[in-house]
Amino acid sequence: MKRLLLLLILFLGVIVITPMLIGEKGYILISIGDSAIETTVITAIITLALCFFAIALIIKFFRGGLSFSFKAWNKIAFASRRRALKDFNKGIAAYVLGDYKQAEHLLAKSADASNFEHIAYLVAADAAQKQALKPNTDHYLGLLEQTTSTFKDAGLEAVLIKIKLLIGQQNYQQARNVIDEHHKHIGHDVRLLRLEIELSLIEQRFDYVIKKLNAAQKQKSISLETITLWQQQAFYGAFNQQIKQHDSHVLLEYWQQLPKKIKQSETVVLAYCQVLAENQVNEPLAKLLLPIIKKGNAISLLKAVRTLPITQDDSLMAAAQKHLHNEPHNAIWLSLVAHFATASQQWQLAEKAFNSLVNLEEKQYDKIDLLVFSQVLEHQGHLDKANQALRKIHA
Repeated sequence: MKRLLLLLILFLGVIVITPMLIGEKGYILISIGDSAIETTVITAIITLALCFFAIALIIKFFRGGLSFSFKAWNKIAFASRRRALKDFNKGIAAYVLGDYKQAEHLLAKSADASNFEHIAYLVAADAAQKQALKPNTDHYLGLLEQTTSTFKDAGLEAVLIKIKLLIGQQNYQQARNVIDEHHKHIGHDVRLLRLEIELSLIEQRFDYVIKKLNAAQKQKSISLETITLWQQQAFYGAFNQQIKQHDSHVLLEYWQQLPKKIKQSETVVLAYCQVLAENQVNEPLAKLLLPIIKKGNAISLLKAVRTLPITQDDSLMAAAQKHLHNEPHNAIWLSLVAHFATASQQWQLAEKAFNSLVNLEEKQYDKIDLLVFSQVLEHQGHLDKANQALRKIHA
Protein backbone atom coordinates (compact mmCIF):
# COMPACT_ATOMS: atom_id res chain seq x y z
CA MET A 1 0.00 0.00 0.00
CA LYS A 2 2.86 2.39 0.81
CA ARG A 3 4.53 1.66 -2.53
CA LEU A 4 1.28 2.33 -4.38
CA LEU A 5 0.86 5.63 -2.59
CA LEU A 6 4.43 6.71 -3.42
CA LEU A 7 3.96 5.80 -7.08
CA LEU A 8 0.69 7.76 -7.19
CA ILE A 9 2.31 10.83 -5.71
CA LEU A 10 5.24 10.55 -8.12
CA PHE A 11 2.84 10.16 -11.08
CA LEU A 12 0.76 13.16 -10.05
CA GLY A 13 3.89 15.21 -9.55
CA VAL A 14 5.05 14.47 -13.09
CA ILE A 15 1.59 15.30 -14.51
CA VAL A 16 1.48 18.65 -12.69
CA ILE A 17 5.05 19.73 -13.33
CA THR A 18 5.31 18.75 -17.02
CA PRO A 19 2.63 21.17 -18.37
CA MET A 20 4.10 23.93 -16.23
CA LEU A 21 7.51 23.32 -17.76
CA ILE A 22 6.21 23.41 -21.34
CA GLY A 23 3.85 26.33 -20.64
CA GLU A 24 0.70 24.50 -21.85
CA LYS A 25 -2.03 23.24 -19.47
CA GLY A 26 -4.20 21.38 -22.02
CA TYR A 27 -8.02 21.11 -21.87
CA ILE A 28 -10.56 18.25 -21.83
CA LEU A 29 -14.22 18.61 -22.91
CA ILE A 30 -16.66 15.88 -21.82
CA SER A 31 -20.16 16.04 -23.41
CA ILE A 32 -23.08 13.90 -22.05
CA GLY A 33 -26.36 14.64 -23.77
CA ASP A 34 -27.12 18.35 -23.32
CA SER A 35 -24.47 18.72 -20.60
CA ALA A 36 -20.81 19.52 -21.17
CA ILE A 37 -17.94 19.51 -18.70
CA GLU A 38 -14.72 21.34 -19.48
CA THR A 39 -11.60 20.93 -17.40
CA THR A 40 -7.87 20.93 -17.67
CA VAL A 41 -5.89 17.77 -18.22
CA ILE A 42 -4.15 18.20 -14.88
CA THR A 43 -7.43 18.56 -12.97
CA ALA A 44 -8.96 15.54 -14.73
CA ILE A 45 -5.97 13.33 -14.02
CA ILE A 46 -5.82 14.40 -10.38
CA THR A 47 -9.58 13.82 -9.96
CA LEU A 48 -9.38 10.40 -11.61
CA ALA A 49 -6.41 9.42 -9.44
CA LEU A 50 -8.22 10.52 -6.31
CA CYS A 51 -11.27 8.50 -7.33
CA PHE A 52 -9.19 5.36 -7.81
CA PHE A 53 -7.49 5.99 -4.47
CA ALA A 54 -10.86 6.40 -2.75
CA ILE A 55 -12.12 3.18 -4.33
CA ALA A 56 -8.98 1.34 -3.11
CA LEU A 57 -9.55 2.64 0.43
CA ILE A 58 -13.22 1.56 0.37
CA ILE A 59 -12.32 -1.93 -0.86
CA LYS A 60 -9.66 -2.31 1.82
CA PHE A 61 -12.09 -1.17 4.50
CA PHE A 62 -14.79 -3.62 3.44
CA ARG A 63 -12.28 -6.47 3.16
CA GLY A 64 -11.07 -5.82 6.70
CA GLY A 65 -14.63 -5.50 7.90
CA LEU A 66 -15.61 -8.75 6.21
CA SER A 67 -12.65 -10.50 7.78
CA PHE A 68 -13.55 -9.11 11.19
CA SER A 69 -17.19 -10.12 10.73
CA PHE A 70 -16.21 -13.70 9.77
CA LYS A 71 -13.99 -14.04 12.83
CA ALA A 72 -16.72 -12.68 15.07
CA TRP A 73 -19.32 -15.01 13.54
CA ASN A 74 -16.98 -17.97 13.87
CA LYS A 75 -16.37 -17.12 17.52
CA ILE A 76 -20.08 -16.88 18.25
CA ALA A 77 -21.12 -19.87 16.17
CA PHE A 78 -18.62 -22.30 17.77
CA ALA A 79 -18.79 -20.95 21.32
CA SER A 80 -21.11 -23.77 22.44
CA ARG A 81 -18.78 -26.40 20.98
CA ARG A 82 -15.78 -24.91 22.75
CA ARG A 83 -17.68 -24.88 26.04
CA ALA A 84 -18.70 -28.49 25.46
CA LEU A 85 -15.11 -29.54 24.79
CA LYS A 86 -14.01 -27.72 27.91
CA ASP A 87 -16.68 -29.51 29.98
CA PHE A 88 -15.75 -32.83 28.34
CA ASN A 89 -12.09 -32.43 29.30
CA LYS A 90 -13.03 -31.40 32.83
CA GLY A 91 -15.38 -34.38 33.06
CA ILE A 92 -12.67 -36.84 32.03
CA ALA A 93 -10.29 -35.27 34.55
CA ALA A 94 -12.92 -35.51 37.30
CA TYR A 95 -13.49 -39.19 36.45
CA VAL A 96 -9.75 -39.94 36.68
CA LEU A 97 -9.60 -38.13 40.03
CA GLY A 98 -12.54 -40.18 41.35
CA ASP A 99 -15.07 -37.33 41.48
CA TYR A 100 -17.76 -39.41 39.78
CA LYS A 101 -20.63 -37.06 40.57
CA GLN A 102 -18.94 -34.12 38.86
CA ALA A 103 -17.71 -36.35 36.03
CA GLU A 104 -21.23 -37.63 35.33
CA HIS A 105 -22.66 -34.09 35.31
CA LEU A 106 -20.02 -32.61 33.00
CA LEU A 107 -19.88 -35.50 30.54
CA ALA A 108 -23.66 -35.76 30.21
CA LYS A 109 -23.82 -31.98 29.72
CA SER A 110 -21.11 -31.94 27.03
CA ALA A 111 -22.09 -35.09 25.11
CA ASP A 112 -24.26 -33.56 22.35
CA ALA A 113 -22.03 -30.63 21.36
CA SER A 114 -18.53 -32.01 21.98
CA ASN A 115 -18.38 -34.41 18.99
CA PHE A 116 -17.47 -37.14 21.52
CA GLU A 117 -21.03 -38.17 22.22
CA HIS A 118 -20.37 -41.93 22.32
CA ILE A 119 -17.47 -41.89 24.78
CA ALA A 120 -19.08 -39.13 26.87
CA TYR A 121 -22.22 -41.22 27.50
CA LEU A 122 -20.11 -44.32 28.14
CA VAL A 123 -17.97 -42.69 30.82
CA ALA A 124 -20.98 -40.87 32.29
CA ALA A 125 -22.75 -44.22 32.58
CA ASP A 126 -19.74 -45.77 34.29
CA ALA A 127 -19.50 -42.80 36.67
CA ALA A 128 -23.19 -43.24 37.52
CA GLN A 129 -22.67 -46.96 38.09
CA LYS A 130 -19.79 -46.25 40.48
CA GLN A 131 -22.25 -44.11 42.46
CA ALA A 132 -24.79 -46.99 42.46
CA LEU A 133 -27.21 -44.81 40.46
CA LYS A 134 -28.79 -47.53 38.33
CA PRO A 135 -31.54 -45.32 36.78
CA ASN A 136 -28.89 -42.85 35.59
CA THR A 137 -26.77 -45.62 34.14
CA ASP A 138 -29.78 -47.07 32.32
CA HIS A 139 -30.60 -43.60 30.98
CA TYR A 140 -27.11 -43.08 29.52
CA LEU A 141 -27.07 -46.57 28.06
CA GLY A 142 -30.40 -45.78 26.41
CA LEU A 143 -28.96 -42.58 24.93
CA LEU A 144 -25.95 -44.59 23.82
CA GLU A 145 -28.16 -46.82 21.72
CA GLN A 146 -29.38 -43.74 19.85
CA THR A 147 -25.88 -42.64 18.82
CA THR A 148 -24.65 -43.56 15.37
CA SER A 149 -20.98 -43.98 16.26
CA THR A 150 -19.43 -46.90 14.38
CA PHE A 151 -16.89 -49.36 15.72
CA LYS A 152 -14.21 -47.65 13.64
CA ASP A 153 -15.04 -44.28 15.22
CA ALA A 154 -15.57 -45.46 18.81
CA GLY A 155 -12.86 -48.12 18.96
CA LEU A 156 -12.71 -51.42 20.84
CA GLU A 157 -12.19 -49.62 24.16
CA ALA A 158 -15.65 -48.09 23.93
CA VAL A 159 -17.10 -51.53 23.21
CA LEU A 160 -15.34 -52.97 26.27
CA ILE A 161 -16.71 -50.24 28.53
CA LYS A 162 -20.19 -50.82 27.19
CA ILE A 163 -20.00 -54.58 27.85
CA LYS A 164 -18.74 -54.02 31.40
CA LEU A 165 -21.56 -51.58 32.06
CA LEU A 166 -24.19 -53.96 30.73
CA ILE A 167 -22.82 -56.80 32.86
CA GLY A 168 -22.78 -54.49 35.86
CA GLN A 169 -26.42 -53.64 35.18
CA GLN A 170 -27.18 -57.39 34.92
CA ASN A 171 -28.32 -56.80 31.35
CA TYR A 172 -26.68 -60.04 30.30
CA GLN A 173 -28.60 -60.58 27.07
CA GLN A 174 -27.61 -57.22 25.64
CA ALA A 175 -24.03 -57.75 26.80
CA ARG A 176 -24.05 -61.09 24.98
CA ASN A 177 -25.34 -59.39 21.83
CA VAL A 178 -22.51 -56.84 21.91
CA ILE A 179 -19.86 -59.53 22.49
CA ASP A 180 -21.23 -61.70 19.69
CA GLU A 181 -21.24 -58.68 17.38
CA HIS A 182 -17.50 -58.25 17.98
CA HIS A 183 -16.72 -61.94 18.49
CA LYS A 184 -13.89 -61.95 15.95
CA HIS A 185 -11.82 -59.71 18.24
CA ILE A 186 -11.85 -62.20 21.15
CA GLY A 187 -8.87 -64.07 19.79
CA HIS A 188 -6.91 -60.84 19.31
CA ASP A 189 -7.74 -58.81 22.42
CA VAL A 190 -7.30 -60.31 25.88
CA ARG A 191 -9.66 -57.76 27.45
CA LEU A 192 -12.55 -59.01 25.36
CA LEU A 193 -11.58 -62.60 26.18
CA ARG A 194 -11.82 -61.79 29.90
CA LEU A 195 -15.29 -60.33 29.50
CA GLU A 196 -16.37 -63.30 27.39
CA ILE A 197 -15.30 -65.74 30.13
CA GLU A 198 -16.88 -63.70 32.93
CA LEU A 199 -20.18 -63.38 31.07
CA SER A 200 -20.16 -67.07 30.12
CA LEU A 201 -19.73 -68.02 33.79
CA ILE A 202 -22.77 -65.90 34.64
CA GLU A 203 -24.68 -67.58 31.81
CA GLN A 204 -23.57 -70.98 33.21
CA ARG A 205 -21.91 -71.97 29.94
CA PHE A 206 -19.33 -73.90 31.95
CA ASP A 207 -18.13 -76.31 29.26
CA TYR A 208 -17.54 -73.37 26.93
CA VAL A 209 -15.49 -71.59 29.62
CA ILE A 210 -13.42 -74.74 30.16
CA LYS A 211 -12.49 -74.64 26.46
CA LYS A 212 -11.64 -70.94 26.65
CA LEU A 213 -9.36 -71.48 29.66
CA ASN A 214 -6.68 -72.88 27.33
CA ALA A 215 -6.53 -69.56 25.49
CA ALA A 216 -6.62 -67.59 28.75
CA GLN A 217 -3.70 -69.52 30.23
CA LYS A 218 -1.51 -68.39 27.31
CA GLN A 219 -2.10 -64.72 28.15
CA LYS A 220 0.62 -63.29 30.39
CA SER A 221 -1.58 -60.36 31.35
CA ILE A 222 -4.08 -62.66 33.11
CA SER A 223 -2.86 -63.56 36.60
CA LEU A 224 -2.63 -67.10 37.92
CA GLU A 225 -5.12 -66.18 40.66
CA THR A 226 -7.70 -65.18 38.06
CA ILE A 227 -7.14 -68.36 36.03
CA THR A 228 -7.49 -70.47 39.20
CA LEU A 229 -10.73 -68.71 40.14
CA TRP A 230 -12.21 -69.21 36.67
CA GLN A 231 -11.12 -72.84 36.70
CA GLN A 232 -12.74 -73.44 40.08
CA GLN A 233 -16.01 -71.78 39.04
CA ALA A 234 -16.14 -73.48 35.65
CA PHE A 235 -15.43 -77.03 36.83
CA TYR A 236 -17.59 -76.75 39.94
CA GLY A 237 -20.44 -75.50 37.75
CA ALA A 238 -19.89 -78.23 35.17
CA PHE A 239 -19.77 -80.99 37.82
CA ASN A 240 -22.83 -79.61 39.55
CA GLN A 241 -24.78 -79.44 36.27
CA GLN A 242 -24.05 -83.10 35.56
CA ILE A 243 -25.41 -84.33 38.87
CA LYS A 244 -28.36 -81.91 39.04
CA GLN A 245 -29.51 -82.38 35.47
CA HIS A 246 -28.73 -86.10 35.39
CA ASP A 247 -27.37 -88.20 38.28
CA SER A 248 -24.17 -89.26 40.03
CA HIS A 249 -23.41 -91.91 37.41
CA VAL A 250 -23.33 -89.30 34.65
CA LEU A 251 -21.09 -87.14 36.86
CA LEU A 252 -18.66 -90.04 37.38
CA GLU A 253 -18.56 -90.68 33.62
CA TYR A 254 -17.93 -86.98 32.98
CA TRP A 255 -15.02 -87.07 35.43
CA GLN A 256 -13.51 -90.18 33.88
CA GLN A 257 -13.57 -88.61 30.42
CA LEU A 258 -11.53 -85.58 31.48
CA PRO A 259 -7.88 -85.49 30.35
CA LYS A 260 -5.38 -86.86 32.87
CA LYS A 261 -3.63 -83.51 33.15
CA ILE A 262 -6.85 -81.78 34.19
CA LYS A 263 -7.68 -84.49 36.76
CA GLN A 264 -4.29 -83.84 38.37
CA SER A 265 -5.11 -80.17 38.98
CA GLU A 266 -5.75 -79.51 42.67
CA THR A 267 -8.35 -76.87 41.80
CA VAL A 268 -10.31 -79.33 39.64
CA VAL A 269 -9.97 -82.17 42.17
CA LEU A 270 -11.25 -79.95 44.96
CA ALA A 271 -14.21 -78.76 42.86
CA TYR A 272 -15.11 -82.37 42.08
CA CYS A 273 -14.81 -83.39 45.73
CA GLN A 274 -16.97 -80.43 46.75
CA VAL A 275 -19.81 -81.58 44.50
CA LEU A 276 -19.46 -85.20 45.64
CA ALA A 277 -19.52 -84.19 49.31
CA GLU A 278 -22.48 -81.81 48.91
CA ASN A 279 -24.48 -84.57 47.28
CA GLN A 280 -23.20 -87.26 49.70
CA VAL A 281 -21.68 -89.41 46.97
CA ASN A 282 -19.41 -90.86 49.64
CA GLU A 283 -17.83 -93.93 48.05
CA PRO A 284 -16.30 -92.18 44.99
CA LEU A 285 -15.28 -89.30 47.27
CA ALA A 286 -13.41 -91.59 49.65
CA LYS A 287 -11.84 -93.47 46.76
CA LEU A 288 -10.44 -90.20 45.40
CA LEU A 289 -9.31 -88.68 48.71
CA LEU A 290 -7.84 -91.76 50.37
CA PRO A 291 -4.71 -91.96 48.18
CA ILE A 292 -4.18 -88.20 48.64
CA ILE A 293 -4.35 -88.52 52.44
CA LYS A 294 -2.17 -91.61 52.51
CA LYS A 295 0.56 -89.90 50.48
CA GLY A 296 0.24 -86.80 52.65
CA ASN A 297 2.35 -84.55 50.41
CA ALA A 298 -0.34 -82.33 48.84
CA ILE A 299 -0.41 -79.84 51.71
CA SER A 300 -2.63 -77.20 50.09
CA LEU A 301 -5.15 -79.84 49.01
CA LEU A 302 -5.16 -81.43 52.49
CA LYS A 303 -5.91 -78.03 54.01
CA ALA A 304 -8.75 -77.52 51.53
CA VAL A 305 -10.24 -80.94 52.39
CA ARG A 306 -11.05 -79.57 55.87
CA THR A 307 -13.81 -77.38 54.41
CA LEU A 308 -15.57 -80.18 52.53
CA PRO A 309 -18.98 -81.12 53.97
CA ILE A 310 -17.98 -84.76 54.50
CA THR A 311 -20.56 -86.42 56.72
CA GLN A 312 -18.69 -89.54 57.80
CA ASP A 313 -16.10 -91.86 56.38
CA ASP A 314 -14.09 -94.10 58.66
CA SER A 315 -11.42 -94.84 56.06
CA LEU A 316 -10.45 -91.16 55.72
CA MET A 317 -10.38 -90.70 59.49
CA ALA A 318 -8.28 -93.84 59.92
CA ALA A 319 -5.74 -92.69 57.34
CA ALA A 320 -5.40 -89.29 59.01
CA GLN A 321 -5.09 -90.83 62.49
CA LYS A 322 -2.36 -93.15 61.24
CA HIS A 323 -0.31 -90.14 60.17
CA LEU A 324 -1.04 -88.43 63.48
CA HIS A 325 0.11 -91.47 65.44
CA ASN A 326 3.48 -91.27 63.68
CA GLU A 327 3.66 -87.45 63.96
CA PRO A 328 1.64 -86.42 67.04
CA HIS A 329 2.72 -82.77 66.80
CA ASN A 330 2.07 -82.32 63.11
CA ALA A 331 -0.40 -79.43 62.63
CA ILE A 332 -1.76 -80.76 59.32
CA TRP A 333 -2.85 -84.09 60.79
CA LEU A 334 -4.12 -82.59 64.05
CA SER A 335 -6.30 -80.18 62.05
CA LEU A 336 -7.53 -82.86 59.65
CA VAL A 337 -8.42 -85.31 62.43
CA ALA A 338 -10.21 -82.52 64.33
CA HIS A 339 -12.30 -81.58 61.29
CA PHE A 340 -13.12 -85.20 60.40
CA ALA A 341 -14.17 -85.82 63.99
CA THR A 342 -16.39 -82.72 63.93
CA ALA A 343 -18.06 -83.85 60.68
CA SER A 344 -18.82 -87.22 62.25
CA GLN A 345 -19.95 -85.55 65.52
CA GLN A 346 -17.16 -87.11 67.61
CA TRP A 347 -17.05 -84.01 69.81
CA GLN A 348 -14.56 -85.15 72.45
CA LEU A 349 -12.06 -86.37 69.85
CA ALA A 350 -12.49 -83.12 67.95
CA GLU A 351 -11.92 -81.02 71.08
CA LYS A 352 -8.82 -83.02 72.02
CA ALA A 353 -7.30 -82.62 68.58
CA PHE A 354 -8.08 -78.88 68.44
CA ASN A 355 -6.61 -78.34 71.92
CA SER A 356 -3.40 -80.05 70.86
CA LEU A 357 -3.32 -77.92 67.70
CA VAL A 358 -3.73 -74.54 69.40
CA ASN A 359 -1.23 -75.45 72.11
CA LEU A 360 1.65 -76.23 69.76
CA GLU A 361 4.78 -74.17 70.44
CA GLU A 362 4.45 -72.23 67.19
CA LYS A 363 1.14 -70.91 65.90
CA GLN A 364 0.14 -73.31 63.13
CA TYR A 365 -3.65 -73.01 63.18
CA ASP A 366 -5.77 -70.62 61.11
CA LYS A 367 -9.18 -68.95 61.22
CA ILE A 368 -10.91 -72.04 59.80
CA ASP A 369 -9.58 -74.13 62.70
CA LEU A 370 -10.64 -71.55 65.29
CA LEU A 371 -14.14 -71.17 63.87
CA VAL A 372 -14.84 -74.93 63.88
CA PHE A 373 -13.15 -75.27 67.32
CA SER A 374 -15.53 -72.66 68.73
CA GLN A 375 -18.49 -74.59 67.31
CA VAL A 376 -17.24 -77.81 68.93
CA LEU A 377 -16.86 -76.05 72.29
CA GLU A 378 -20.26 -74.39 71.99
CA HIS A 379 -21.90 -77.73 71.19
CA GLN A 380 -20.48 -79.13 74.43
CA GLY A 381 -21.62 -76.15 76.46
CA HIS A 382 -18.18 -74.54 76.94
CA LEU A 383 -19.40 -71.08 76.00
CA ASP A 384 -16.56 -69.11 77.59
CA LYS A 385 -13.94 -71.19 75.81
CA ALA A 386 -15.92 -70.91 72.58
CA ASN A 387 -15.88 -67.09 72.89
CA GLN A 388 -12.14 -67.16 73.57
CA ALA A 389 -11.59 -69.13 70.37
CA LEU A 390 -13.70 -66.62 68.42
CA ARG A 391 -11.77 -63.68 69.86
CA LYS A 392 -8.53 -65.22 68.59
CA ILE A 393 -9.92 -64.99 65.05
CA HIS A 394 -9.92 -61.20 65.24
CA ALA A 395 -6.77 -60.91 67.30
